Amino acid sequence: MRLGSRSSNDFIQILNKKNEIIQQSFLANIVELNKSISIKVMLGDATITEQKTFDPELINTFYQKIIKNLKEWSIQEVSISNNDDLRRIFTKFEIREGNYLISGHLSLQYHVLLYYKPEQQVIQLQKELSDIIDLTKNKEKQMSDNSDQFVLNKLKDKGYNDFDHQKLFEIFYENDEFREKIYKEIEQDIEVDFQDLSNKKTLLIKQLDNLLMETYQTSSVLIDDNRLITGEEGCLCTFDIEFIRNKTKEGLFDPRKISESVKEDIVKRLEEFSELLKM
Repeated sequence: MRLGSRSSNDFIQILNKKNEIIQQSFLANIVELNKSISIKVMLGDATITEQKTFDPELINTFYQKIIKNLKEWSIQEVSISNNDDLRRIFTKFEIREGNYLISGHLSLQYHVLLYYKPEQQVIQLQKELSDIIDLTKNKEKQMSDNSDQFVLNKLKDKGYNDFDHQKLFEIFYENDEFREKIYKEIEQDIEVDFQDLSNKKTLLIKQLDNLLMETYQTSSVLIDDNRLITGEEGCLCTFDIEFIRNKTKEGLFDPRKISESVKEDIVKRLEEFSELLKM
C-alpha cells in the first residue's frame, strides 16, 4: 500500500499525514540543495556563454546523512543510474514491524548537458580536426573523380597494356593483394596517407572529449513513479506498507487487523524518519 493513497481507514489517514509531512520536508531540502549556480562554458562554435548547473554530490551527501542514521533499517546504498543524458540518484531502505514491511525510496532525476571547457585548446583542436576533415574530403573526391584513370594508369605501368578496360578491371578486382597494392601507390601519388589521417582524427576527437564538461539540470518538484519512469525531472519520496505472509509481500491488506503495538511502531518509524530530515 503506497502511503498517500486514499483510504477511509483512520490509521492509514494518520500515516498519510505523516507521509505528507515527510514529503514536504524532503522537498524543502531538495530545493535548498538544488540551488543553481552560473558557470562559463564553451559551445561547439567556440562561443563562451553562461550555463546554470547544480552539484549532484550535495544530494549524495544528503542521502548519506539520512541512511547513516537509519540504524535498524536495511539499506540500499546510494546509487546513480546513467542513461545517456538522463541520470537518477537514489537510495532505498526498509524495516519490518511485526508482519508488516515499511519501505522507503528517495530519488532525484536530472538531465546532463555537455559543453566544452572555456579553454583556447578547444579552438585549436577543432581547427586541426576541421583541417583534417577537409583534406580527407578533398583527397577522396580527387580519387573518386579520377579513380578509373588512376587505376588504368597503374595497371598499364605494370605492363597490362594489351587488355581492354573490362579485362583490366577483372584482374584488378579478382586479386585482393594486388588491388590493395595499387590503392597504396595511388595514395602515395596524391601525397596522402588516409590511415594516418584517420588516426590523427581519432586522437583529436579523443582530446576534445577530454575537454568536455558536464552541467546538470533538474526541477525541484515532487514527482511520482510514473513520471520518474517517463524521464521527467524532479524528486521522489515514497513510503509503502506491505503485509508479509509466508515470506511473500502483499500490498493489499486490511489495516483493521494490524495490532495496536505494530501500529505504534509504524508511526514511530515514520516520525523518526521525519526528524532525520530536520538534521
